[in-house]
Formats: sequence, structure tokens, C-alpha cells
Amino acid sequence: MGEKKPSVEELAQRIDQLLVVLRDISEDLADIAKQLKAGAPEPLPAPATPSPPTPAARVRSVADVRTIFPKELEAMLFFEETGNYIVIKPRQYLGSENFAKIASLVRSSGGEYISAGKESHFRVPRELR
Repeated sequence: MGEKKPSVEELAQRIDQLLVVLRDISEDLADIAKQLKAGAPEPLPAPATPSPPTPAARVRSVADVRTIFPKELEAMLFFEETGNYIVIKPRQYLGSENFAKIASLVRSSGGEYISAGKESHFRVPRELR
């Protein structure tokens, strides 16, 4: 508690000293940069980047498709892998609001609704485009 607080004049002197040091550092850095530029070889041209190989089509699994849906909708659905598609069938009556939400999510994933009476279902292609 017995510490003496520096006066404004003392603080101003310390700031001046710091500015001198910073100016010296700045001049030194400028000199170093000049030397590096003068002694640096010509920059090499960027290497030609080979064209990336065509990636194999990514195939979705049931787990991938399940992540599209919120938990409350996912619980209403049955998922099954069949050939080129993940087939999605309702476990219960969906109602128009849930049906519309599911249809929208399926369409945003590249899927569609197949109307086939009791065999109606949604399907999402396994291969990502």
C-alpha cells in the first residue's frame, strides 16, 4: 500500500523511451526486409496442380438419411435400404402437417414420394449427386 504512484511527467518520459525503442526496432525490421528482398531468389512459379481424381459416388446409409429428420419425425418412420434407394415408410398415421414436413425434407435430399396405395412411401437415392 505504500507504493508511490508515478507522476504524469514520469509516465510521459517512459512512453517517450518506449517510442524510441519501438522506432529502433521498426528501422531494424525495415533493414532486414530490404536485405531479404535483395538477396532472395526469384519466386518459383506455382507448381501445376494435377486435376483431382473423380471421386467415387458417395453412397448414403440408413443412418445418414435418419440424420435428416428431427427426432420426433424420425420416431414415426421406418427406414429400409433397397437397391439404389433408402425407403421410408410411416409407422403410424402422419397427419397432413407431419407428412408435409417429411416430404419437404425428403425432397431437399433429392428424394421423392411414391404414391402406391398401401405401399406408398418416400424414397431417397443412396447415391449422392
